[in-house]
Amino acid sequence: MTLSANQPYFMPYLPYWQLIDCADLFLVSDDYSFRKGSWIPRNRIRVGGRVQYFRLEVSHQSSHRLIGDTALVPFDPAVKLQVLEMAYHKAPHFADGYALCERVLRYPSSNLCEFLTASIREVCEYMYIGTPVAFTSQVPGNSGFRFDGRIFHFCRHFGADEYVNAIGGMDLYDFESFRRRGLRLGFLGSDIRPLPGVDFNPELSVIDAVMNLSREQLRDVLDRRHIIYG
Repeated sequence: MTLSANQPYFMPYLPYWQLIDCADLFLVSDDYSFRKGSWIPRNRIRVGGRVQYFRLEVSHQSSHRLIGDTALVPFDPAVKLQVLEMAYHKAPHFADGYALCERVLRYPSSNLCEFLTASIREVCEYMYIGTPVAFTSQVPGNSGFRFDGRIFHFCRHFGADEYVNAIGGMDLYDFESFRRRGLRLGFLGSDIRPLPGVDFNPELSVIDAVMNLSREQLRDVLDRRHIIYG
């Protein structure tokens, strides 16, 4: 069984969805500390050909508060949808992409993690990703461990024998320490490149991709990846 995990982010870029897609189970790290200045409540889109932030506002940001205990500042979904309409109304798949974003932005929760997890599930369904989503807080005693100890613990809990991490964690985790615990460690390498004749930026929010690619094209793009094993 292959397991992957990450903090919940607001409509993250395509490699995040590749990480979910490569696993048999994806864990949302809801009982980790919220990081001020992180990408958790924000991402980037294109407006008038220029890159700009598209964000949620968080109430009382604090690194002493868990992601699962963090609240959103109330917002009007129509205002954010208006920004997306202005930015992408000429995009080839605007209608489908806009409908997806509307479902995400109108989700009725003021809890940041609940809102973001709902968005993760919506995007997964849209891109034909069938990986179940669970939470690290569902693993008894997991918060008592630190760093890779948490990974070892929740992998044992779910019976995983392989853990795939985002490529940015290559300096954090050691292949040998995972092997000693009976786990195969891999890092997801993304092979996404701009498609000929298609105007999208794979470094931006998935919003940019869903507005410019069909669901079938998105599925093809998700498969453009490799796993790095030690």
